[in-house]
Amino acid sequence: MCGIVGVVSNAPVNQLIYDALLLLQHRGQDAAGIVTQQERKFFMHKAKGMVKDVFRTRNMRSLLGNCGLGQVRYPTAGNAFSEEEAQPFYVNAPFGIVLVHNGNLTNAHALKAELFNTDHRHINTESDSEVLLNVLAHEIEKTTRGLPLQPMDIFAAVRNVHKRVKGSYAVIALIAGHGVLAFRDPYGIRPLCMGKNGDGNVMLASESVTLEGSSFQFERNVDPGEAVFVDLQGHVHAQQCAEAPQLSPCIFEFVYLARPDSVMDGISVYQARLNLGETLAKRVISTVPPSEIDVVIPIPESSRPSAAQLAQLLGLPYREGFVKNRYVGRTFIMPGQGVRKKSVRQKLNVIASEFKGRNVLLVDDSIVRGTTSKEIVQMARDAGARKVYLASAAPPVRFPNVYGIDMPTSSELVAHNRTVEQIREIIGCDALIYQDVDGMKKAIGSLSNKLAGFDASCFDGIYVTGDISSDDIERLNEKRVGGEESLEDTSRLALPNHAD
Repeated sequence: MCGIVGVVSNAPVNQLIYDALLLLQHRGQDAAGIVTQQERKFFMHKAKGMVKDVFRTRNMRSLLGNCGLGQVRYPTAGNAFSEEEAQPFYVNAPFGIVLVHNGNLTNAHALKAELFNTDHRHINTESDSEVLLNVLAHEIEKTTRGLPLQPMDIFAAVRNVHKRVKGSYAVIALIAGHGVLAFRDPYGIRPLCMGKNGDGNVMLASESVTLEGSSFQFERNVDPGEAVFVDLQGHVHAQQCAEAPQLSPCIFEFVYLARPDSVMDGISVYQARLNLGETLAKRVISTVPPSEIDVVIPIPESSRPSAAQLAQLLGLPYREGFVKNRYVGRTFIMPGQGVRKKSVRQKLNVIASEFKGRNVLLVDDSIVRGTTSKEIVQMARDAGARKVYLASAAPPVRFPNVYGIDMPTSSELVAHNRTVEQIREIIGCDALIYQDVDGMKKAIGSLSNKLAGFDASCFDGIYVTGDISSDDIERLNEKRVGGEESLEDTSRLALPNHAD
């Protein structure tokens, strides 16, 4: 998952893009980058790290111009530890193009071979985003044939990109001397929206909260398969470029990834999580009588709306029992030392009085590997809980994700090929309650009548693009980020608070 933003303005955009990336920081903490344009010249700075650490005053002063792009990256493919794989990516022909990308291409390997053998383009990193940029550049070159660039040429190029590229992609690209292009895959798996401010400036971003926090008025979402081109005067041109678009967004955006104050494809993320709590309450009743539960406690942060709604419907007290440490630093490799994997206890601390002598129902947004859940259950027991029940607002995560979420391989998923009872034994709770897949889809889907469905592949194993085989999953898993540094904890508890 990544966060992307693009701006066309009549004033310098460096500070605006920086502030926008802070609002998207929850979508990626591995690397950040900004590129701006002044008089057809690009100015770029990118590096590994959080936004506040990547950009210093000297870097900001060098980012000149009234239009630009930014990205925060959470890597899912390629080399997570290479500065070269931070975005934006750049090619000098045609025109000069820089690009930021949120998503994951499922046919990047085949495209890379095509680019080298047929299109005669060189890819210098392992990033699928660089592959996507070169496909786009090649298609723009074909449609213009040396002539001046027109919006119709751009849309023709995007149509060809859709025909060649498979997987998920929300893209914002800056074409030197012309303007900003944004487009979304034909299924709308990854989010993208646009808005304007009172001065007529245009912003495109992954989440609506980015627009609102930057004093832009949300106008609409970019439709699946649609391309939007904003010229340097701020005029917006748009055209549907896919043959059979359908809106099937990633359901994990609503479960966990997006900020609760965002509205994505017409659905309030906060309301979606309230609805998940409502349907989860019915599942709890069928497993554990509410009379046997003394208190409902969320596992910070994303589960809070679901936990609060569940507690209200069951008539149970809702309490905060865990305090999250926002300032846990990274683990450094010191001479003579290996990497120390940080304990969950460094990120969460219990309020013992909320557990002692009580039967507690812990609510989490989802359970992936199960290792964090196991440690949290033990923390509750150590704090004096009589019984510890665990409820997940999402169904069991049984399958890998191939569309841009760093979801582990099947063997690392605690729910893969296991029954709920087997998972419960591994985690060590007294009862384990999961949301069911249909209930999750109905809870969120009821909030919009524009959806064709969801990509819920990590829960149901159905990949919405319809072109994913077990061989594809194995190949994509080989491209997952790795290396010695991956022993450092990258669990969701290590990430910044979404509410910040």
